[in-house]
Amino acid sequence: MSHKKHDHKECVAMFKKLSEYIDNELDQVTCDDIKKHAENCMPCKTCLETLRQTVTLCKNVKDQPVSNAFSVRLKDVLNQMINQNPIN
Repeated sequence: MSHKKHDHKECVAMFKKLSEYIDNELDQVTCDDIKKHAENCMPCKTCLETLRQTVTLCKNVKDQPVSNAFSVRLKDVLNQMINQNPIN
């Protein structure tokens, strides 16, 4: 695919659906469109493969308990973030 003729709007639209695509939550037509686009767009193909690898790694990670100190610190940081940028 020629880079000059490449419409990045299609990339953005595909990117918004990648998680659903990987989880097989999309209809067949949309899946075929994403597959075709990724075959012809190296950045999107790379993004898709990276996301697939990330999902696989996350599925295979074993639960590890964390210390109470870590949990407390994490909650503090999250609360600070929420207070700085409240969702209305």
